[in-house]
Amino acid sequence: MLTFKRALVAAAAVLTFLFLLRSSHHGDTPIRNADQLPKPKGVHTKYSDNDFKGKPESKPSSVPAPQESASLWRIGAAPATPPRKPKAQISLQDLRGKPLRDQLEYQFPYDPTSKFPAYIWQTWKYTPASGEFDEAFREPEASWSIMHPTFVHEVITDSVAVHLLKHLYASVPEVLEAYEALPLAVLKADFFRYLILLARGGIYSDIDTAALKSATEWVPSEVPRSSYGMVVGIEADPDREDWAQWYSRRIQFCQWTIQSKPGHPVLRDVVANITEETLKRKAEGNLTRDHRQIIEFTGPALWTDAIFKFFNDPEYFDMSTSKGNITWQHFTGMKSAKKVGDVVVLPITSFSPGVRQMGAGEDDDPMAFVKHNFEGTWKPESERHIGEQQT
Repeated sequence: MLTFKRALVAAAAVLTFLFLLRSSHHGDTPIRNADQLPKPKGVHTKYSDNDFKGKPESKPSSVPAPQESASLWRIGAAPATPPRKPKAQISLQDLRGKPLRDQLEYQFPYDPTSKFPAYIWQTWKYTPASGEFDEAFREPEASWSIMHPTFVHEVITDSVAVHLLKHLYASVPEVLEAYEALPLAVLKADFFRYLILLARGGIYSDIDTAALKSATEWVPSEVPRSSYGMVVGIEADPDREDWAQWYSRRIQFCQWTIQSKPGHPVLRDVVANITEETLKRKAEGNLTRDHRQIIEFTGPALWTDAIFKFFNDPEYFDMSTSKGNITWQHFTGMKSAKKVGDVVVLPITSFSPGVRQMGAGEDDDPMAFVKHNFEGTWKPESERHIGEQQT
């Protein structure tokens, strides 16, 4: 006879079995949420940059070499990741006494072996559910969900961004003070993309972009996902004497689309730079509303400088055998992906197809992944669509 006590014991046994069964298969479940990632342990991986001649290096035995068809050139090979050490716990008071970059590293540690979070972040004044959402953006915005059906896709409004950042950066108040002090919406939009990727990772892409291919196809499948933590694309490669009249850098990396694992050192450096410069200008009463300074302050010029700084940082790269710094010359004329340490750089075609200049291919090119419509929504109306006026 099944008594209540026996039924209770049997139910407990069944629940225990189901729990153990689920745990044994947990590793096979795709990670959809950054909060599900194993907690990073502050790994510092140092890369070698001993060959800058443009020929493929020999690959370390710990990382399978990509197939030749992948055309991935490695400017620096990462050694096997060292064992992770438990993160020492410190009090909030002690943390607040550390330099800003150390605070950010503690709050958002970087684990290069973790998975890319399945997030897509975009920002705009209104959400797609609003009747005021611009019809011109509906199809591009929807393309991201269509191409990434298993990803969490969020369009963050200005008001939601404030509350989200207050939650994520509550322990680093300087960052929040800097964000709130920025006098233009475009400055805050620039800052937000770095902040959300540093804290949560995933993909950020401007609202006027369309996904042509899934992010799972951006980097050849032969390249282990655990061997890189950021994917960036070239925005401009102006091979002409008067390039400085049109662009801020000879090679310029775009920041309208970025993929990253949370805590990446490039993002940490950018966030720290913007925070420190904003608070400095605030103290001096010099926070400008001049749109022409945005590119250097929070835009692609700052972003490009941060990436090159990382490529040449002895904290992450072994410079003892280097034949010189990594410069724009290593990326001009690219037609396929290149890997520098844990950063994959895509050619101009990948995020700027159809621009019909600087060697970019068309939208149907195999390397075309994201279409940018160059709406220039951050500029005053009188300064938009400059490219159309010049043609």
